Amino acid sequence: MNPVVRIATALAVVGALGGCVAEEVWAPDTVVSAANYRPTGPSTLTLMTMVSNRDGRGGHSALMIDGQQRVLFDPAGSWYHPMIPERNDVLYGMTPQFLQFYTDYHARETYHIVVQEIEISAATAEQLIAAVEAHGAVPPARCSLSISRLLGQTPGFEAITANWFPVRTMEQFGALDGVRESRIYDTDADDNLELLQAQARAELSREIARQVAAGN
Repeated sequence: MNPVVRIATALAVVGALGGCVAEEVWAPDTVVSAANYRPTGPSTLTLMTMVSNRDGRGGHSALMIDGQQRVLFDPAGSWYHPMIPERNDVLYGMTPQFLQFYTDYHARETYHIVVQEIEISAATAEQLIAAVEAHGAVPPARCSLSISRLLGQTPGFEAITANWFPVRTMEQFGALDGVRESRIYDTDADDNLELLQAQARAELSREIARQVAAGN
């Protein structure tokens, strides 16, 4: 597919920035395949929890799986980028640059991100990728519930019980052997949504211009 058409298609099929909605989104095979990103190193599972700086409550949960490819399960999430294809809350092509865009979106003056990573087998990574791909779009406020249910059904993660609370899932995940934890803080204002939207549009425009100049 022509790269410009591919980008435009990704823009058309991915949901818009805004509130959490259980919206059916299905990027075409060609777009998903073109966005495939496989990180180096062992297979890993990373739980990201957005925690309030005011009262310590959890605001959102997301699960990143690094196996034969990287996918980010962002249930009922609101983050969007025009060059990242989505299939019902599963995001593809999350290179380090796009992952930074994602964390920049969530870490701000009122929230920080707790990042918990654990090494897993290649087989477990593929099992989890298949599970999130088959899950379907998640309704509002059920990010922790969907993730905790999936993990609790995965060998090695049975200690995680199904629950609605991101911090509870974070605490249970953190109690597993081998988990490495870090935190991401930022001082961006909560009203930076328009800035992020403008950044995404500008990047899309630059990419289209580059492809046109190259004659693609």
